[in-house]
Amino acid sequence: MAKKGQESGSTRRMIMTLLKMRGPLTISALAEELGITEMGVRRHVLQLEQESLAKTRVVRQAMGRPIHVYSLTERAEDHFPKSYHNLALELLRELDHGSGGEAVNQLFEGRRKRMLAQYGKVMQGRDLEQRVAELSSIQNAGGYMAEWSKEEDGSYVLREYNCPIRQVAAEYRKACECEQHLFEELLDAKVIRSECMAEGGQCCRYAITPGSREKTSEMKS
Repeated sequence: MAKKGQESGSTRRMIMTLLKMRGPLTISALAEELGITEMGVRRHVLQLEQESLAKTRVVRQAMGRPIHVYSLTERAEDHFPKSYHNLALELLRELDHGSGGEAVNQLFEGRRKRMLAQYGKVMQGRDLEQRVAELSSIQNAGGYMAEWSKEEDGSYVLREYNCPIRQVAAEYRKACECEQHLFEELLDAKVIRSECMAEGGQCCRYAITPGSREKTSEMKS
């Protein structure tokens, strides 16, 4: 059964690749390229349509019946490799080379301020536990795979198991510093980072202590 599922996933991936590289294509054209039946291709394509990864368009011909051609949707782009971090690093290096490190720092600080303005109002009127839960949701929406827990002493721990800007943060640690300060401001609490993926950690771990926030130095586990 597992083997059948793997084959199904492989066929689906090949269909998406063909549509990416040569689309739009008809069912018959896809079947010919893959060497499988049109019925088999149609089943996969219909599934892609249901998931909003593929779309169809009717093309009328001078003679004969109209044909249906298939292509990928914008949503399907997320299923292909991207190198946005390489572009981001190149731009930051150019800025660093041309204007100096302070200009790069100001860029990260500007991002922190924008995020504080965007999410600060959401935190108003909430206790610390509610703010921690909301921060976890915000980070999850950004792809950080975050979770939080409450400790026996009343403090909290926030863990992030994915870092979308890991390559950037590894070279420009100001990104991590700004994230920590943003968390302090949004939570109005003391936040200490004890583990960091940009430094080779398994996750980014933040200890959150109730009380007035204060700028804290990073602590390594």
